[in-house]
Amino acid sequence: MTTTVILLVLAAAVLHAGWNALAKSSSDPLFGIGSFRFVVALVALCIIPFVPLPAKASWWAIFASTVIHTAYYFTAAASLRHGDLSQVYPVYRGLSPILVAMLSAWFAKEWLSMGQWIAIITVSAGLLSLAWNPDVTGRISRSALLWGLATSVLIASYTVVDGMGVRAAGNAISYIVWLFLFEALPIGTYLFLQKRAAFTTYVRRNLWTCVIGGLASSVAYGMVIFAMSISAIALVSSLRETSVVFAAIIGSVFLGERFGRRRIVASAFVVSGIILVKWVGS
Repeated sequence: MTTTVILLVLAAAVLHAGWNALAKSSSDPLFGIGSFRFVVALVALCIIPFVPLPAKASWWAIFASTVIHTAYYFTAAASLRHGDLSQVYPVYRGLSPILVAMLSAWFAKEWLSMGQWIAIITVSAGLLSLAWNPDVTGRISRSALLWGLATSVLIASYTVVDGMGVRAAGNAISYIVWLFLFEALPIGTYLFLQKRAAFTTYVRRNLWTCVIGGLASSVAYGMVIFAMSISAIALVSSLRETSVVFAAIIGSVFLGERFGRRRIVASAFVVSGIILVKWVGS
């Protein structure tokens, strides 16, 4: 994995942590996530006329990823409602790289070396350890843990689907913008049919938050999908999930969530994993 790709994915991780923090700080995380998807869809509509259609071989992935992402938005919102950002985010982001490595080996035939497995496990262990620090954050609730685990399975699923889909699309940008457009439809339909008044009021009152969060989420995942078109899915996933470290910092600085010495150690562990990814993924 080249230094350029590593920096690209780490930048995506910072943006991803940022939009999750914005969703957590909203009155209803689902409203925050839904508003971001609308902004992403508008960005996609502006780009679609200038790119070719994705190849037919990739459309199954676009539709499958749309379904999985829709479920993910609801489980992620539920986990954010039941636990602190710095608790639940490490759960669903820390476990997913290992799941991605297993799923990509099975479905994408992308086999990893022993060194690459060690790198991914190192990153995941550091990320997961950020969640278990009861002296600092308090004990994570059972409901938050269960929602977090469900979310991790969905993250791993759409990551592998998108990694396979973008490689079959013939044009990475085409795959990204059409996926972003379709993703907004299910959650948008639900919000307008079930919560229209509350949702429109939320958007009116938080317009700039919606715009900034939407742009951050679109750029973040767009960069990740592009990286997966040229690098191993599992290694990209492990680097992307370092957003947990940035989320913990954001949660501490802006949301009043405590950080603590153990999290500094855990963050150092994650950095060691990043170095391993660069070393074994070259």
